[in-house]
Amino acid sequence: MPSFNDELLNFLSKSPTPFHAVENISTQLKKEGFKELDEAKSWDIAEPGRYYTIRNQSSIVAFIRGSTNPLEAGMRLIGAHTDSPCLRVKPNPTLHKNSYLQIGVEVYGGALLNPWFDRDLSLAGRVTYSDGSSINNSLINFDRPIGIIPSLAIHLDRKANETRSINPQKHLPPVLMQADEHTTFESLLEKRLYEEHDIRGKILGHELSFYDVNLPNLIGINNEFIASARLDNLISCFVGLKSLLLANGSYTCAMVCNDHEEVGSYSNSGAHGPFLSSVIERLFPDRETLFRIMSKSLLVSTDNAHGIHPNYADRHDTNHGPLLNKGPVIKINANQRYATNSVTQAYFADLCDKNSIPYQSFVNRSDLSCGSTIGPITATELGIKTIDVGVPTFGMHSIRELGGAQDPEYLHRALVCFLNIADIPASL
Repeated sequence: MPSFNDELLNFLSKSPTPFHAVENISTQLKKEGFKELDEAKSWDIAEPGRYYTIRNQSSIVAFIRGSTNPLEAGMRLIGAHTDSPCLRVKPNPTLHKNSYLQIGVEVYGGALLNPWFDRDLSLAGRVTYSDGSSINNSLINFDRPIGIIPSLAIHLDRKANETRSINPQKHLPPVLMQADEHTTFESLLEKRLYEEHDIRGKILGHELSFYDVNLPNLIGINNEFIASARLDNLISCFVGLKSLLLANGSYTCAMVCNDHEEVGSYSNSGAHGPFLSSVIERLFPDRETLFRIMSKSLLVSTDNAHGIHPNYADRHDTNHGPLLNKGPVIKINANQRYATNSVTQAYFADLCDKNSIPYQSFVNRSDLSCGSTIGPITATELGIKTIDVGVPTFGMHSIRELGGAQDPEYLHRALVCFLNIADIPASL
């Protein structure tokens, strides 16, 4: 059997976009006996069972209706997000310059741009096309290097290491090939659609992202680190999935993986949208019952944390610098950028203590702004008690991030305990 990290690396490599991540999650759920529910149809979910539903092909909610009365035990939820900062292809992207075909892109999310230069890039995502009689969607993945964003040689900018800045409009269009002006990106896309799926159609729209083809890997003298694109936040999606699959069915529990977290979560499939709440309302249609269950429920929002960087240790609060491979991080912010409070913090810490799982805490420097997660958003939308946790990483929002090889399993152990054996105290 493959190890936990072998499976994680495989999931990362096969999930270059949120669409592919959700497809891979749903495939695994289906293998494990989860039944897919169509939002447009009536749901028969009154009896204990295992289910999932997908919205926009990029967000997914999977849930188990447990045997214990949720009025007594509440509901246990795990939250994560499927999207990562990247370069998204524009609607009319074809650019011809000096015999080169380039692709116009816009920056999705808060991407760290410098690492995108001089990388072997591929392209993946969703295309919407007409086959002459209907409009359909299909996922595509070129799955090999097709483009690159070349750096300007230092001979042409001698102060590059001190002063060079990046203009996303001018400096980021990848080079795809040498071609005359009759070659368009749309023609290349239609050709790929046929090669990959044997589909001939007119492309009417697309959501495509460039990604680094360098495979995820274990690195370090003792293989103690994981290097990969999209660790933020596919690690949490994978860990949440593996944890849900080990839920024993005693308690009602769910995993939500939302799209669009990196751009504010404002969409019908994002955490600010009604996706999760609509699923829970269909699970518990009586509102009085729903409110009582939510009052006894808990969400563990899982999203990566900043590990203390040895070359930039001064960017961290001295007393709150998480280390890689020292366990999941409880994320705290007085201004509610994270949803953790003292009670939910104590619950997670006690859970880890009782099961010999190491854990850490993170608070941002008081003079630096703090990121956020789906935790505060979901807590606001559902009125559910929430804690924000995550595995520590370096290089967050870079094209390639670094995490500890032990931390995903530590978080996995904590979440399995949360779903199965840890009572949610009434004091929460």
